Amino acid sequence: MQVGAAVQKRPSSVWGYVAGVITGVTYGLNPLFAVPLMRRGMSVDEILFFRYLIAVIILGGWLAVCRESFRVSLKQLSRLLILGLLFSMSSLTLFAAYDFIPSGVATTIVFLYPVLVAVIMVFMRVYPTWQVWLSIVMTFVGVLFLCRSDGDGLLQWKGLALSFASALSYAMFIVIINRSRTIRTVSNSLLTFYALLTGVVLFFIHSMISSSGNVSALFTGLDSAGVWLSLIGLAVMPTVVSTATLAMATRIIGATKASVLGVFEPVTAILVGAVAFGEKITPNMVIGIILTMVAIVFMIVSSSDGKKIK
Repeated sequence: MQVGAAVQKRPSSVWGYVAGVITGVTYGLNPLFAVPLMRRGMSVDEILFFRYLIAVIILGGWLAVCRESFRVSLKQLSRLLILGLLFSMSSLTLFAAYDFIPSGVATTIVFLYPVLVAVIMVFMRVYPTWQVWLSIVMTFVGVLFLCRSDGDGLLQWKGLALSFASALSYAMFIVIINRSRTIRTVSNSLLTFYALLTGVVLFFIHSMISSSGNVSALFTGLDSAGVWLSLIGLAVMPTVVSTATLAMATRIIGATKASVLGVFEPVTAILVGAVAFGEKITPNMVIGIILTMVAIVFMIVSSSDGKKIK
């Protein structure tokens, strides 16, 4: 893993697509680590605080070993704080949605963010090609199939709203990484570090408020090896790895294409639900997975840059 300032030579687009796939798969592992912790009685604030804290320690240690400077300008720091706030809000609203709707469905709904990315980019006068638009439509239809259950349960609107808020925060996170010139020279690893560090501070403050200022309340229930393994897994896979590869993919192949590759998030989440939690895989899910896979292949094969209309 190369850490350092942005290099002058543009990396091959293949690495952008690989990074995008890794982002989707690792982010889709959120339920695998988070749901067992929530079932043990840990609050969302506690889970996210330790998730981000462990991730910051791991990533900070990596940057120190690689002797990368932590120095950024005040202007860059302001942008990084905004990115940290957006990423933290995306995590908070997604985990909160798990209390109201199934984890696989919540993660699937978050995948609406490619549509939101495309809409935001249009407002910035960056227009995707018809191939990318068609891929977005196909993935959206696929997500609709993935969201359809077997008719046994009803989805609560609060859970749907929280999942949509998570998607919107995630979409804005992607667009800022792609469009901001201020942070263009900030490496992917350093960008991830400051985004996660912002989350640590935010969730610590919120936990202190909700726990009446009792710091020890954060450490209750952490005497199990299984809890720590889940927290470490949550910190590494859908946090450090996912955020770093997301930044890499967005910078190489662009915000819209990187977001479409996030289709691996709901697919992974559904498979996790089936294997780890015994959730059923319905025919609708199979159709949705096929549609989204076809959309990804089509987008990659017909890949081309969008046009900017002045």
